[in-house]
Amino acid sequence: MPLRRRVSNFSMLLATLLFSAFSLPISEAQQPAGAGMVLTVERIYSQPSLSGRLTRGLAWLPAGNELSYFVTHGTGKEAKTELYMMKVSSGESRRIVGSEQLESILPADLSRPTQATGLGRRAPAEYQWAADGVELLFQGPTALAWLDLRSQKSRTLVSGKAGIADPKISPDGRFISFVRDHNLWLVNLADGKEREITQGGTEEIRKGELDWVYPEELDIKTAYWWSPDSSAIAFLEMDERKVSQYPLVDFSSPSGEAEMERYPVAGGANPIVRVFVVPLNGGEPRAMDIGAETDIYIPRVNWLTDSKHVAIQRLNRAQTVLDLLIADTNTGKMRTALSENDSNWINVSDDLYFLKDGKRFVWSSERSGYRHLYLYDLDGKQLGQLTKGEWEITAVDAVDEAKGLVYLTATEKSPLERHLYRIALDGSGFTRLTKEEGAHAAVFAPNAAAFYDTYSNAATPPRQDLYRADGSRIATINENKIAELTDYHLTPMEFVTVKSRDGALLNASILKPPDFHPQKKYPVLVYTYGGPHVQVVRNVWGGPNFLWHELMAQKGYIIFSVDNRGSAGRGHAFEMPLHFRLGAQELSDQRDGVQFLKSLPYVDANRIGIWGWSYGGHMTLHAMFEAGDDFKVGFAGGPVTDWRYYDTIYTERYLGLPQKNEKGYQDSSPVKYASQLKGKLLIAQGTGDDNVHYANTLAVINDLIEAGKYVEVMAFPGRGHGVSDPPARRVLMQRVTQFFLDNL
Repeated sequence: MPLRRRVSNFSMLLATLLFSAFSLPISEAQQPAGAGMVLTVERIYSQPSLSGRLTRGLAWLPAGNELSYFVTHGTGKEAKTELYMMKVSSGESRRIVGSEQLESILPADLSRPTQATGLGRRAPAEYQWAADGVELLFQGPTALAWLDLRSQKSRTLVSGKAGIADPKISPDGRFISFVRDHNLWLVNLADGKEREITQGGTEEIRKGELDWVYPEELDIKTAYWWSPDSSAIAFLEMDERKVSQYPLVDFSSPSGEAEMERYPVAGGANPIVRVFVVPLNGGEPRAMDIGAETDIYIPRVNWLTDSKHVAIQRLNRAQTVLDLLIADTNTGKMRTALSENDSNWINVSDDLYFLKDGKRFVWSSERSGYRHLYLYDLDGKQLGQLTKGEWEITAVDAVDEAKGLVYLTATEKSPLERHLYRIALDGSGFTRLTKEEGAHAAVFAPNAAAFYDTYSNAATPPRQDLYRADGSRIATINENKIAELTDYHLTPMEFVTVKSRDGALLNASILKPPDFHPQKKYPVLVYTYGGPHVQVVRNVWGGPNFLWHELMAQKGYIIFSVDNRGSAGRGHAFEMPLHFRLGAQELSDQRDGVQFLKSLPYVDANRIGIWGWSYGGHMTLHAMFEAGDDFKVGFAGGPVTDWRYYDTIYTERYLGLPQKNEKGYQDSSPVKYASQLKGKLLIAQGTGDDNVHYANTLAVINDLIEAGKYVEVMAFPGRGHGVSDPPARRVLMQRVTQFFLDNL
């Protein structure tokens, strides 16, 4: 991917050397006096975590009457993990697999760890239940193993040197499917025989395997799907031959080794994606007719309940038209069931649900400016609207067809919170089921009779509980109480509303110093993200970021955030001002937040700083370059600096094609305004960032050099987008802390 202007290897090296920085000690004399222990960067980013430890491996048994999960005793090398099971009827739990047996099931992981951070490289599920509820599939990087709880015997199904991804148990329980060497494979559970069910898969042409950009920007989690009757598999073929390759250079290698990443830049070639169905009884994969246009996206595929038709969602390159296609798997012929059109852009979802009667489906749409649920028949006729109002659905969690109920997560109570609701398929009986104020995330049993809930609020780390479908509590899975937190006397988060210059009401939060006195003047640190799909002003536990903000509050800073237009939680209508121009509306709203701060008698208007990561780093650069009178100091982590460097799906959704919106791209990139920098600026990024490439940081450094401006840059060799490993994070946040102490 070419830089905006040529930068020689020498100048790139010189810039890195001149602007790199090392962590400096923080003077304890700057810590405020007061009751309670004082937070430190070392403690926040070390183990045991001050956010506690959630129970991992939570999985419902197929019958929905029991829930399994891992329990880990001890820490570090002494940790021992066992598999437990909890009964829904009583909340009683028991161990079903001991630690020694778990350790022996899979061979040792000899694969090379990766620093990559894209969502397409999520950690896989560690085990899955077979339909009988007494056998389990365990997954390792290069092996699959099967455990029978009746005999307590395990066997290795697949092993070798090649990586294995995305294993699934067929609905009838006879086969295990998986991706290996860019093809789909099956192993027969009866005789252990393997067979390849697709041929010709390569790194360039993937069969049943996702690329980088689809899971990252469309949040698609798999590239193949079993039919309900196990007779066939639908899969995506992703042809990446025209997609540009970006080198992720290993700077620690004497020979300059690089991993080549298929990364479609804005305006460039995307993978050509087709949908195939392959029968298990033999025969060639059959292509489904998705139309003649190949420059499209296929963000979702679902089987209908008859196992004879697949639903394919087709999104145009501009992301303004989403068609729901229904294809006959025997002929490949398709018809359009419905189409969504939006003059701005369409956000895809996972809310499509086909009812077992084979005649109706649940669909969500943002056509009203807020995502709501609708009921359709298979011909695309709307039968009813299930939800409505100036709030949005964030997930369809379950459908209980026997009782005619839909369970959903929504912002109806407040955009700062997430709650679980139920509603009947006829639109009646809308009821909130979760009571505690904050954020709830429910995962339902297959029979929709129970769910486990992960809950937190701004002052409380997440906990996990088991509930019946009516919202009555059965048992606590993990209380996750962190006794040490009480020693720090954390100050409470305050939620306020800020009015923008054009009258919009924006949600904001304030964290004050523990010894706050309204007669004093305090510096302010503004924390921002600012972009689509994210909120920073929420009644939810904020983890290490929140604890670092508490640390800075202990050092005498007010911490402030405002969710500008474009951020999540307020509906599609709240996002629309970002269309064709990024950074302008967001910065305008952030500056209105500053005006609100300046109206407070206890704020020092001459000492306001800002920081953020990723899009928040991008916003920090806009603020420092374009609003230097408001923001004195800034820290930008992993920032996008030129949208022509970023990927197709995300960037074009908001800015369109660069060939058609050149001015929008130029105005949206903070590098255009770099020469206007007035205050102190710190930039940090990982050189192995596979999401926002390091070229973004080098580009803005070069513009600053040409403008005669000095900034401090911290490069983290080989780290990914989050610079998340504890040693690097500690060094980073030590420096960020000292940077603000020295300059704000």
